Amino acid sequence: MLKEFKEFAMRGNVIDMAVGIVIGGAFGKIVSSFVKDIIMPPIGKLMGGVDFANLFVNLADTPYATLKEAQAAGAPTINYGVFGNTVLDFIIVALAIFMVVKAMNSLQKKAEEVPAAPPEPSNEEKLLVEIRNLLKK
Repeated sequence: MLKEFKEFAMRGNVIDMAVGIVIGGAFGKIVSSFVKDIIMPPIGKLMGGVDFANLFVNLADTPYATLKEAQAAGAPTINYGVFGNTVLDFIIVALAIFMVVKAMNSLQKKAEEVPAAPPEPSNEEKLLVEIRNLLKK
């Protein structure tokens, strides 16, 4: 059983998948930081100094100035600003994956476009060519 597990774990596609998951996790963190720290601040400034991570609907009777205050008090909130950031994260990741897949597909198409060598004549065709050549003599 240990031998079978070792064969499974050392198979190339399992290792490739593990590497992809680790890189994907790191890529997700990069994209989240990109959206939160680079994209959203200028958009917020253009919209009058809005902090998207602080946009929420307070469902409690007590008013709160910030989302942190509401969460610290345990108030129910609808965090549409955080949700918007998450949606933007997803769109950027999906776009990046689309571009990678599209590039891989175009590379595969180029590899497929290389014409294959013409098939070798069958034994019957070779024999007919020999008979034809003998008849010509």
